[in-house]
Amino acid sequence: MSLIPIRLFCCVCAVLCVAAVARADDSFDVLHWWTSSSERRAVDELAERAADDGVAWRNAAIAGGAGIGAMKVLKARVLAGRAPDAAQLIGPAITEWADLGLLLELDDVAAAGNWNTRLFPTIWTLVRLRGHVVAAPLGIHRINVLFYNRKVFADAGLTPPKTWAEFDRVAAALAKRGVTPLAQSGQPWQVATLFETLALSEGGPGFYRSLYGRRNANLWFDARITRALERLRALRRYAPPGEPAWDAQVKTLARGDAAMFIMGDWAKGELQAMGRSAETDFGCIAVPGTENMHLYSVDSFVMFAGDYSAQPVQEKLARLMMSPAVQGAYNRIKGSVPVRRDADTAGMDACARASWRTFAHGAGVQAPSMVHRMATDETLKDAIIAQLHRYYTDEHMPVSEAQRRIAGLVRTLAVQGGDDK
Repeated sequence: MSLIPIRLFCCVCAVLCVAAVARADDSFDVLHWWTSSSERRAVDELAERAADDGVAWRNAAIAGGAGIGAMKVLKARVLAGRAPDAAQLIGPAITEWADLGLLLELDDVAAAGNWNTRLFPTIWTLVRLRGHVVAAPLGIHRINVLFYNRKVFADAGLTPPKTWAEFDRVAAALAKRGVTPLAQSGQPWQVATLFETLALSEGGPGFYRSLYGRRNANLWFDARITRALERLRALRRYAPPGEPAWDAQVKTLARGDAAMFIMGDWAKGELQAMGRSAETDFGCIAVPGTENMHLYSVDSFVMFAGDYSAQPVQEKLARLMMSPAVQGAYNRIKGSVPVRRDADTAGMDACARASWRTFAHGAGVQAPSMVHRMATDETLKDAIIAQLHRYYTDEHMPVSEAQRRIAGLVRTLAVQGGDDK
């Protein structure tokens, strides 16, 4: 059990002994952190589909990049005895909440829908705990994506970079034309997202998984991490100052004020919401050095058990989320791809097909995102993000110091969490 559930355990046990708060109406309360234009459209699509099936979806949307604010609100609500009917959870957080006995088991729904054969193996493992299905997966995001403005590149006579040497040449040429080469924000989670993409580029999926899965502090001194940190700082010279939101950065790319953006494919959803097309206005390729690799995050929902009065509706929603029609419609809007192995790729654009087909190659090419809650617990994630941001903003901090600080955090938190690495 990770640090977060340990701290919550006593309080949660007390909450479980308190009678459930009576419902004020027949609405179905759903907590999530989808608040950008495209995310709201994706949620609206889910809500409309749910309404057609008799589910009165009520949004509890919490703003904040990477769901940081939403997780705080969720913990507060559970401790106050006001858990939502459903909540967006990602990665190890699913296990942490399930370990507390708070989540509804969806075994009957999964068995009826043949989830064990319909889902990619990685996704099937993700939604299960001790043989029970405890989450409904919605979509897979690819994070190692380089978006580029087609017109800007065409006007400059440039082609999208496939290596870092090409990237530097392209960025220099764009800067001479007065175009910001890279739409990169200094926000902590965005800096860390860029770093983990660079770490994948330098080390590949196996090294990346070891970095977080084994909690081996010594790996942070590896030459591949040194190069990733050096590249992270070097990319600052191509980016604008400040800490704008990610969707604001998407707008600079769409306008042509910036030429490239390294971000998860939720950026594609935002571009589409602005009326831009992947076929004519923007393109997307793998970040240099990560072709045929998939740095991923998975959108999923859990259902809180409470007094089980909402179970029929919760099971209905879980079935709906896994249906081929909803999977297709939701992911087209959100920018992600279906979790189903039998998804129809004919209806996908080139970006989505590349993502889905790469993920389908299996665990060997897959790397779970640390920043987006797939690779480690909240405490270690937050600590690493803070140190990466400090390094990125403090140009006087040596690379070796950043490595020493992060390795120390990994070592300390591994011991506190009961790991013997």
